[in-house]
Amino acid sequence: MNIGILGGTFDPVHIGHLAVADEAASRLGLAEVLFVPAGKPWLKADAKILPAEHRLKMVKLAIADKPRFKLSTIEVEREGSTYTVDTIAELRRQFGAGDELFFIIGWDNLADLPRWRQPERLSSMCRLVAVPRVGYPVPDLGSLEAVIPGLSQRVIMLDKPEIDISASVIRERVRRGLSISRLVPEAVARYIKEQGLYRD
Repeated sequence: MNIGILGGTFDPVHIGHLAVADEAASRLGLAEVLFVPAGKPWLKADAKILPAEHRLKMVKLAIADKPRFKLSTIEVEREGSTYTVDTIAELRRQFGAGDELFFIIGWDNLADLPRWRQPERLSSMCRLVAVPRVGYPVPDLGSLEAVIPGLSQRVIMLDKPEIDISASVIRERVRRGLSISRLVPEAVARYIKEQGLYRD
């Protein structure tokens, strides 16, 4: 079984995340896509992130009508800083030996992979699916290969969808009292309003 993994802070989850998961699932024949909200991502150690309970709830609402999409709380439940290589290793243990994992990341994150913890080990445990990020160039696989040997054989480059939505813009629009109706699923917009999130 082919299983997609889409990680992120999901602060909040938006229609861009869903479009990326849809595209990867259809292009790669994924049986399911796991949405994995980050616990304490080390790359955003100084950033203010909404408590996990709200981010988990928003993902649940966003994927409620999409049977192929599942929520994983694996990172939120882990103590301390969150490292992708540990998450993939744990998921690797959970699934069968015949299952293949496809870790979905943006072009920007792929270019930044040498900074991640144990990138060679990470790429050996899963296929990396790189999706466009508006404003970022296509990563130079040759340069990455020089730093992470074997990486280019493990990467699948997708040319779409090109999503120009960012969670920071959504948060700012909420703070200013502007509509986010076309940026997040309706149920998520309603939850944000009901809970008074991103107002301060």
